[in-house]
Amino acid sequence: MANKENVIETKNLYFAYEGNKYILKNINLQIKRGEIIAILGENGAGKTTLIKHFNGLLKPSKGEVYILGKNTKESSVAELSRHVGIVFQNPDHQIFSETVEKEIEFAMRNFGFDKSYIKERVEWALRLMGLEKYRNRSPYTLSIGERKRLTLAAVLSYDPDILILDEPTAGQDFLQKERIAEMMNLLRHRQKTVIMVTHDIEFIVNRVERIIILAKGEILYDGDKREVLTNLQLLKKARLLPPQITQIAWLLQDNNIEVPTNILYIEELLNELLHLCKKVGLDESARRIQV
Repeated sequence: MANKENVIETKNLYFAYEGNKYILKNINLQIKRGEIIAILGENGAGKTTLIKHFNGLLKPSKGEVYILGKNTKESSVAELSRHVGIVFQNPDHQIFSETVEKEIEFAMRNFGFDKSYIKERVEWALRLMGLEKYRNRSPYTLSIGERKRLTLAAVLSYDPDILILDEPTAGQDFLQKERIAEMMNLLRHRQKTVIMVTHDIEFIVNRVERIIILAKGEILYDGDKREVLTNLQLLKKARLLPPQITQIAWLLQDNNIEVPTNILYIEELLNELLHLCKKVGLDESARRIQV
């Protein structure tokens, strides 16, 4: 039986398409309500295959997957989709309607929501994703970034317990990334679970606490973001780049400037440099940096 505290639980999950080698091998995960998690890994690591198990699009070849305590082998995709919303990397794979407004309505109508509630949620989702002026446009006339925000609005509108985002910041400018970050904060406060598959290391530094790294279909690491993003050997093994601030700390260390190499944030680096300035008697320089 699944642990009732977990909204997602996988037990010894293996998956292979018929006649092929295993794409996922021995995946054991427990994800709790309210967690914001990033799944990292190089292309082909099995990230998208894994998240497709979370709403039943794929079923385990061996092992079990439980969503809100229900075994996905015993649940339909329609049943699971009411509780698990997935926004895929390519928005064109999940756009069906003639207009932006109808696209956001689509899932709610299928779930049998009341008309007045649908109208209210459509307005909310349009505002949240900055799509109000496009409500009567065909989705296919929007840019790729706008279509991605549309698919996100459509999923958010029906308020699933679990939201899964596949490369949500790809094709988004700074303003739209901040909009997505605000949305994630809103979901965090409402105790929703958010799982994000991404290559955007800079985006996740301030937005998640837990990171899962996949490599060749297996879990290479599952734990604290600082331990992951400042571990040179682990990142090299996973073929991932560290955050820019961490790279700077490593470069300073390589040039005999003694700063910790587990730095993630610019404020941390600044404080270390201020401390070094004071240590060598450069109080005036430190004061100017601080100002």
